[in-house]
Amino acid sequence: MAREDKNIIGYTVALISEFSTRFGIRPRQGYAYLKRYKGFDHLQHHYGYLHTQSFPDTIDILTQVCLNNGGELQ
Repeated sequence: MAREDKNIIGYTVALISEFSTRFGIRPRQGYAYLKRYKGFDHLQHHYGYLHTQSFPDTIDILTQVCLNNGGELQ
């Protein structure tokens, strides 16, 4: 596996963990929520920008994306 792929995976896992902690849910639930409400798609598509932001800022962005797509966590 390429180094860049490992970095993307590590960042994604850490971000899902932080997202889940913020909302008091399990990481598996956090991943499912992000997947269902397009936050994960947004993360994949805009990784180049998002990984340069702080985790709290990125979580805020993903939260808003999910809200725009029918999610309810705030």
